[in-house]
Amino acid sequence: MANFVNRTEELKAIKERLSSDGFELIVIYGRRRVGKTRLVLEAVRDFPHVYYLAVEGDNLRHFKETAERVFPEIRYVHEDWEALLHALRDKIIIIDEFPNLINENPAVLSIFQRVIDTKLVNSNTKLILLGSSVSMMTEKVLSYKSPLYGRRTGSMKLKPLKFFHLKGFFPRASWEELVEVYGMTDGIPFYIAQVRLPFWEWLDRELKSPVSFFRDEVDFLLRYEFTETKTYRRILEAIALGKTTPKEIRDFTGMKHSEITPYLRNLIETGLVVREVPLTEKPNSKRGRYYVADNFIAFWFRFIYPNLSLIEEGVFDVSEIQRDYNHYLGPVFEKIAKQFLVELNKAKKLPFRFMKIGRWWYKSEEVDLLALNERERKGLLVEVKWKELSEREARGILKDLERKAKLVGLEEWENFYGLVAKRIKGKEELKNEGLLVWDLKDFKEV
Repeated sequence: MANFVNRTEELKAIKERLSSDGFELIVIYGRRRVGKTRLVLEAVRDFPHVYYLAVEGDNLRHFKETAERVFPEIRYVHEDWEALLHALRDKIIIIDEFPNLINENPAVLSIFQRVIDTKLVNSNTKLILLGSSVSMMTEKVLSYKSPLYGRRTGSMKLKPLKFFHLKGFFPRASWEELVEVYGMTDGIPFYIAQVRLPFWEWLDRELKSPVSFFRDEVDFLLRYEFTETKTYRRILEAIALGKTTPKEIRDFTGMKHSEITPYLRNLIETGLVVREVPLTEKPNSKRGRYYVADNFIAFWFRFIYPNLSLIEEGVFDVSEIQRDYNHYLGPVFEKIAKQFLVELNKAKKLPFRFMKIGRWWYKSEEVDLLALNERERKGLLVEVKWKELSEREARGILKDLERKAKLVGLEEWENFYGLVAKRIKGKEELKNEGLLVWDLKDFKEV
């Protein structure tokens, strides 16, 4: 089994609940492959527990058989949920892919509610429900319409690992190689665990393998969330190819505004897409743009989907990806730079503590990262470049950020200007002048 990397806070939170006095109903959800099962099994490792992975049918019988192996006395219990859960009172019960239980029998939610209210609420039972269908977990389990509403004692949406956690998987890799890996895997533990270094040699082998997980992965992800996947695939393809405004997405897909809105809303709710507005605007700003939320899906639509036939035939050459990869990594590196600045902010290594950070744009003008402290009226404008820069180029970029500060409306503020790049020649000279410049070598700071 691969090393268990990070998740320190999440692990601590679950272990505290497991050691508490009293009943706990913990709901953990997040996209497929994000590491929910591994996290929970790590947390319960030192406790007797029943772990059951729900399937698409006959779950009651399978659950009883699974529980019997751990607690043989269950053998004599009647085969229904109420009797079984009551018999497992004061135990740790984990049900993975809980949506499969709901699909099999929607009444299971009311049954669980009744068991909790009548048999478990005053016990020491720990019931943990996991689910990869974000839409079903939020609508059926967590929403106020759910029979389980008000019963849960804790819930957690498990997010991907951060870029800097990749060092835990590949301690000897260079930062440049880690950026390349992150561009494909994002922080999804399953994908990270598949990768071998050198990255490009592994990717070439993987794409030529007849059993590569690349072929069907995005279809699996979409089927977890939606019954009709074709339109969602088309919209995701549009966004992954850089169509980020509603008009651009409509033009690419040939859909009307009224048709596309519910699809975009569902993609946002399931965490596959994010909608961003310029940092200085209100959330309902009409200048919103849409982005694919994780790098794996963006990578798949950019490089795998258009080449599926060649990959199927085993004749695709990885150099096709390499040729365009640095350009693709531009937005990926912005995401990494944002995480880097957040870590510097936590460590108080910036000129002021910012309270919010994000992108800013207006017409053709953009600021890659804008960090603000509105109370102190201090701003940090940062340009991000996935390339090697000369000292002269770096100075030019920093100078241009001063012009952009006026466009953002920060002329009365105390402003700072920064640059994050792959490599900056003359960086030490710039730093000695008090300029905020960082490249990959500075990543060791966090």
